[in-house]
Amino acid sequence: MTHRNPHGSGAKGPDELRRQIEHTRSQLGDTVAQLVGRADVKGRARARAADLRDKAGAMTVQLRAGAAQAGHGVQDRAAKAGHLVQDRAAKAGHLVQDRAAQVGHTAQDRMSKAGHLVQERAGHSGHALRDRAAHAGHSMEHDTRVPRPVRSAVGAALRHPRPALIVVAAGAAVVGAAVIWRRIDRCQ
Repeated sequence: MTHRNPHGSGAKGPDELRRQIEHTRSQLGDTVAQLVGRADVKGRARARAADLRDKAGAMTVQLRAGAAQAGHGVQDRAAKAGHLVQDRAAKAGHLVQDRAAQVGHTAQDRMSKAGHLVQERAGHSGHALRDRAAHAGHSMEHDTRVPRPVRSAVGAALRHPRPALIVVAAGAAVVGAAVIWRRIDRCQ
């Protein structure tokens, strides 16, 4: 049985015939391997599963990298926002502190002025009261209608006003205590 070469030419020698046989065997082996591969459903499914696993692994790596990058971005933005809030809070705190200091200084100045005014007015009132008391004392000292012991006591008080003030304060305390005791007795 002779086979014809589809190309229309036969082998020109035994070496060429051997080469053609090897080539045909190789093609036949490839064809058989392809047929076996097509017939091996489990093997193809495993290969497809392995491909899908590889693709899924690559996607997982990409997703993780993207998520990590997004996480770092969010973290950076949050840190910047935190620093911004902290800076603004510090500025607001300094502003409030400065304003409080200004208000404190203004209040202190006003209180100081008010204190000086009160002190000045009290000094004027004290001088006026002392002048009136001295005038009254001099009038009493020279008035002949006032008994002599009273005139001498007033003269001594005018010459040494501190002991006289102490005596007057003690007398006022005694009178105040007597008034309080009377009120207590009335209430009981």
